[in-house]
Amino acid sequence: MSRRSERVSPRLLRGWGLPAPGGSKYDRGTVLVVGGSLRSPGAAMLAGTAALRVGAGKITLAVARSVAAAVAVAVPESGVVPLPDNAAGSVRGDATGALLPELANKSAALIGSGLDDIDATREIVAGLVAEAPAELVFVLDAYALASVADQLELVRPLRDRLILTPNPVELATLLGDGEEIAPDDARRIRRAAQEVARRYGAAVATQALVAAPDGATWTLKAGGPGLGTSGSGDVLAGAVTGFAARGVSPAQAAVWGTYVHAAAGDRLAHGEECVGYLAGELPAEFPRIIADLA
Repeated sequence: MSRRSERVSPRLLRGWGLPAPGGSKYDRGTVLVVGGSLRSPGAAMLAGTAALRVGAGKITLAVARSVAAAVAVAVPESGVVPLPDNAAGSVRGDATGALLPELANKSAALIGSGLDDIDATREIVAGLVAEAPAELVFVLDAYALASVADQLELVRPLRDRLILTPNPVELATLLGDGEEIAPDDARRIRRAAQEVARRYGAAVATQALVAAPDGATWTLKAGGPGLGTSGSGDVLAGAVTGFAARGVSPAQAAVWGTYVHAAAGDRLAHGEECVGYLAGELPAEFPRIIADLA
């Protein structure tokens, strides 16, 4: 775990490259986003839009039944699957039945964006993991991260096709040692991310760092305080999922997603301390950022 971290740069990403777009939307990968409770339907919409903006060909948003019609109108580019919800508008654990038919033709699935019940989320994750095709990549964010903390048997079948996108608080939860992780403690974040990546067999994208299960890490010098805004994490998770759907490895998808997310923040910022731009403005910058790396 003492390996030196590699700095992410345009040169590195050009060297990696991206799969050719192919002749149809299916060649660029298909994404399923599971989230969108009544209290936060926008999280799934932000994530799905971000996946499309990094080049994924097709998205399906699986959201609470109470918001499904509104989501379908708000994101006309998506397919929408209404999920059973309770009186409070939270997606229920038995939503797996509505989700399983969606797995057969998906390249990557993002779970967590806008979900707000940990027990129900854990039930959904367990049901999907048990039935998912062997090649489907999973990305877990928000409540889905807390739902699998210390549940290694649950995610073991996803080893080497799993991506986790925790903030420092969620990273500490996944680590499970009871210690808080300060957002500005880069050394502690790196060690924790490496351990979580090793333990869960996942690529881990947290703030300006990505860790792989073999101990490799990549760091970025981009972004800024403006990225600390409502919905920004959903955009990041969606971007990572979109790259995974396009066919790059989990670690490279996490690096690509983290880079375009941070670079978009730089483009929208007017000075290093700029805040006030919206998370929903970030995805529109992605195509130009990717084109500049061609």
